[in-house]
Parts: sequence; C-alpha cells; structure tokens
Amino acid sequence: MTDILSELQARGLVALSTDEDALRKALTEETVRFYVGFDPTAPSLHMGNLVQILTAKRLQDAGHQPFALVGGATGLIGDPRMSGERTLNERDVVDGWVESIRGQIERFLDFEGPNAAQMVNNLDWTGGLSALDFLRDVGKHFSVNRMLAKETVATRLNSEHGISFTEFSYQILQGNDFLELHRRHGITMQTGGSDQWGNLTSGTDLIRRVEQRTVHAMATPLITKADGTKFGKTESGTVWLDPSLTSPYAFSQFWLNADDRDVVKYLRVFSFRSLEEIEDIRVRFEEAPHTRLAQKALAEEVTTLVHGEEQTKQAFAAADALFRGGELRDIDPQTLAAATAELPRGEVGAAALAEGLPVADALALAGIVKSKSEGRRAAREGGASVNNARVDGEDAVLTQADVLDAGETGVVVLRRGKKTLGALTVTRD
Repeated sequence: MTDILSELQARGLVALSTDEDALRKALTEETVRFYVGFDPTAPSLHMGNLVQILTAKRLQDAGHQPFALVGGATGLIGDPRMSGERTLNERDVVDGWVESIRGQIERFLDFEGPNAAQMVNNLDWTGGLSALDFLRDVGKHFSVNRMLAKETVATRLNSEHGISFTEFSYQILQGNDFLELHRRHGITMQTGGSDQWGNLTSGTDLIRRVEQRTVHAMATPLITKADGTKFGKTESGTVWLDPSLTSPYAFSQFWLNADDRDVVKYLRVFSFRSLEEIEDIRVRFEEAPHTRLAQKALAEEVTTLVHGEEQTKQAFAAADALFRGGELRDIDPQTLAAATAELPRGEVGAAALAEGLPVADALALAGIVKSKSEGRRAAREGGASVNNARVDGEDAVLTQADVLDAGETGVVVLRRGKKTLGALTVTRD
C-alpha cells in the first residue's frame, strides 16, 4: 500500500477527516472498502461530482475497493440545500436518472480484479423499510439537538424557507446507508464533499452507537475560483458530464478558460499526472503564461477522461479552426454546432443563398458589423473572412457551397479582422 492519504493532502483533496492517524494507518496497512454516494436529483453528474469520482479512482489505484452508491432512495428526497426545499421528482424519473448516472460512474472505475469496484443502490435496503422500523431501529440513535446543529439545517431553520421534516430526515437516511454498507460489505470509510460533513459523521456516529465500531470519514474541499464565481458554472449554466447537456467542445473550453490563478490547483485536483510533472508544468507556465500551457494540459486530460480521445481531438480541432484559422470542414457536425453555439449569430433560409447573399449583408445579419455599409468596407479592405477564407472584394456573395453541416442546420462562420467572430445559421427550407 502507498501513503495515499499524504498524496491526497498534497493535492489539496483533504478538507476534513475523522482521526487522521487511524485513517492513515488503515489506508497504509490494509485494503479499505469505502463508499461515495451520488443522489440522482438531475439527469447527469456535474463538475463537483467529478471531484468525488476521481478521488475514488485515486483510492482504487492505491489498492482500496470503491463502492459507488447511486441513491435511488435518497434521490427521491434530496440533500437539503442552503437555498430552500428541493422539488420532489417522480419515482420513474429518479429511476431513469439512477441508470444514467450509474453509466457515467462506471466509465471511471475498474470493475475487475482483487479490488474491483461495485455499484450499490440504497433503495435496495430502504425501499422496504417501514416507518415504524425506521423510527425504532434507526431514528432512536439520533439526537435531535445534534441534528439541529448541522450547518445546513441550522441555516434553513433561521431562513424564511424553513425546512421540511422530509429534508430534515435526510441525514438519518445517509447515516443508515453507511450502517447497512458496513454490515453487508464490510465498508469502513465514506468519502464526500466538505458540505456533506454532517451527513458523513451521521454514519460514523451511528455505527459507533449500534455496532460499537470505529469507522472513517474523509471530505474533500469545495473547489473555489479566484474570481469569486462558483466553480463548475459558466454563463450558459452548469457544466455537466453528459455530452447531450454540455458538449465535449464546451466542456474543453471550460478548462481552457481557467483563470491563471486557478489552473495549477485544478491540475492537482483533476489530473492524474504526478505532482512532480505538475510542478514542472507550473514552472514553465509561469515563465510564459501567454502560452496557456497549463490550461491546455488540463483541458486535454480531463476532456479525454470524461469524453474520450476522439471527442477531445474534435473539440481541440474545432477550437483551432475557429480561433486560429484551421479547416472548418474537417469538424464533425455536432462539434461544429457546439463550437459556434455561443457566437453572435443571425439566421437565413437556404433559399436566400440561391442567388447569392452579399457577404456585407451576412456580416450585418450576424451582428459583427453595425451596418451593411460597414460590412462592405470590411470586405473591400480585406478584413472579412468566410469560413476562414478571406473575402475578395465588397461584391463577394455567400452561396450554398459555403454552408457547413452543423447537424439540424447549416452554418457559415464569419470573421471581421482576426478576433471578431460570428455565425450565420442556415435553416433547411
């Protein structure tokens, strides 16, 4: 066994833990069976969940056995949030999300070998539990005073929203999950985010009371951004792991746009490069930050981990074509659609291109010039491009031959100067 706890600490991945000496001893002297839970309160996992998945992978690579719990039961309730009550989803919706999320997790862990990962669902032991049995056998071990002291509960009690008994009971359900997994599979450690610390220790306390045994909990810190905005969010919303919700192109751009102040920290958390390799990247990056070496290394590795090598190649090729004049026709339609989705854009029907649409009009339609006359001037002076090819004169026109396949629609990429990009969506008439 390696000293994986020190490795995690060096990467900034340990915010809280139960007895550190006991935890280190367990992780260096035996194969620890541990679990990490994911509630299906959405159809996909997101960037915060990725921290937990990759931490589980690191522990597995160090010789320990992960159990990934997708909460078919707790997902019907949802972990209390600071902002207010969650909307309760229908059972068939949650069941579908369970399967989707299981599929996402399974790509990261090894399900073969002596420390093979296992998937578990807390609906298996919670679904048939009666209210009386739950109150008598589990609830009696929880002190209401201690439950009220949990940060989220205390915050919600003092807010205008309050907290329902349903969400108040969530920590009991999660504590019972640890107890059941300890009994069924010999699990002795739970991991999670630091915002889950109260729920993690609910399980360690319950096992101590019921089984008179000491088990472990370890929490990773919440990832923060230097500019104060929330990690894992962009102007378009949450960054999801599901490619239908966040395209591989948009996913890679999230990492490529990482703040210089954050990127090395992100490498320690999300990259499987050694700390020595990351230090080398840091030194070279700080010597020449304009190269964005660290961002490129981070984006390539994490996008490959989540979406695979081919999708990563396509995403990088699309960025190269858009921002550095590469060949747009080599980009697959889905990636091209994603890459141009955030550009200023206009729309035109395919029939409008039959007789040719003046490039000056297209530039104005796309919103990258204020008027057609300004567009004509840009074309006349050699400052306009169509699909990265410079326009030859103000009389240039767009035709159907200029339309690139972007899936459900066509698209023409327009440029003024080197940096002002826009797109014209061409609908199928």
